[in-house]
Amino acid sequence: MNIVVSFFSEEPIYEQILNQIKELILTRKLKSSEQLPSIRQLAKDLKVSVTTVKRAYEELEKEGIIATLHGRGCYITDVNIEEIKKKNLATSTERLKDLVKFCTSCGISRNELKEILDNIYEGEQ
Repeated sequence: MNIVVSFFSEEPIYEQILNQIKELILTRKLKSSEQLPSIRQLAKDLKVSVTTVKRAYEELEKEGIIATLHGRGCYITDVNIEEIKKKNLATSTERLKDLVKFCTSCGISRNELKEILDNIYEGEQ
């Protein structure tokens, strides 16, 4: 499992781990019933605290994405990828609504915002 954390990011490390595991599932690089590394092993590999990885795993478990089998480890559940995408789209829509309000109040036009978004998707910013 290839997870990379940035200690300089504004995003908390546990969220970086959480989001990257979700991405691996959405891209089908991690599949249902596949075992995740132990909390201690992943913490060691990433050079982060056990508490940080534990928090990421707990959040994934709350969302029903992984299940912990005591004494056996953590496994990817039989997740509905389309349902996850649907939730992510709803979250993105809400965030974009806030961004549009902000941009409108700052005098940033729709076309300027589209250009920024296009540049971000193309990796230019």
